[in-house]
Amino acid sequence: MADRGRGRGTLLEEPPEPPSSLGVDAGVGRPGRLLGLLRTARPRQWVKNVLVVAAPAAAGELISAHVALRLALVFALFTAAASAVYLINDALDAEADRAHPEKCRRPVAAGQVPVSLAYAVGGALALAVPVVASVTCNAATAGLLLAYVVMQLAYCVSLKHVLVVDLVVVTTGFLMRAMVGGVALGIPLSRWFLITTGFGALFMVAAKRYSEALLMARKVSPGGPGASRALLREYTTGYLRFVWQLAAGVAVLAYCLWALEAGAGAEDLLPWRQLSMIPFILAVLRYAVFADRGTAGAPEDVVLRDRPLAVIALVWLGLYGLAVTGL
Repeated sequence: MADRGRGRGTLLEEPPEPPSSLGVDAGVGRPGRLLGLLRTARPRQWVKNVLVVAAPAAAGELISAHVALRLALVFALFTAAASAVYLINDALDAEADRAHPEKCRRPVAAGQVPVSLAYAVGGALALAVPVVASVTCNAATAGLLLAYVVMQLAYCVSLKHVLVVDLVVVTTGFLMRAMVGGVALGIPLSRWFLITTGFGALFMVAAKRYSEALLMARKVSPGGPGASRALLREYTTGYLRFVWQLAAGVAVLAYCLWALEAGAGAEDLLPWRQLSMIPFILAVLRYAVFADRGTAGAPEDVVLRDRPLAVIALVWLGLYGLAVTGL
């Protein structure tokens, strides 16, 4: 009966074995496993870790070689921490991923990387990162990285199934990236910086969830085999829209208050910090276009594929750079 079911292509059939798991070199050889480990570490996601420069940049502390070297180290540590989480997550979800039409091609699910190896490498990275951070940076940096790993592993195990908490955990991950550079360099973190960054991250996270929920509503029936996030069925699109609109409003308000407060009494040639509010607001409005359409996927993809948004971001960087350098 099982063979006849596969021949008819029923919804209960297992997905076809992906090409990456068929060859000996890809699935068994050492080069194939190393490549699989690298793919599981999600290189495309490493761009998110550029946020480690956010706090030093906001404080105007990016001009020394010492700062650059320290931030490069922190970037590498955060990348290793995130990679550890991805490896352990894929090992935990290997069985479920094999039944998914797209995730079945992940190296661990496809058999290119053994589950035990993914656990071992991920666990080693998770343990090594805070130790290296405590030796090369400071205890606060080590504690922040350890908290990130523990929180993300808890998310992989159970928190991703809890309404609202899943949004908070993902948002906090972005906030930790933005904080860690300042923590590593001993730079005080402004309350306005934390509020703007936190709600800006929540805006993008909720916009992405909203886009996923719309896509699922258009193409996938509730409970269907293509539903990638079961929790999305628990959210309403109206609620997710409310969250990203609220977060966008708070982020804009906090940034404006920050710019006005920080620029008070400044002797710059022009009020660069206050002028930076214009491209910041334009960037939020432009990103909201994609959120409203339901096409706000990964934040880095949205920025890179939309030229006007990229130009607005560069203008904001220029104005803010003039503000922190005091020109």
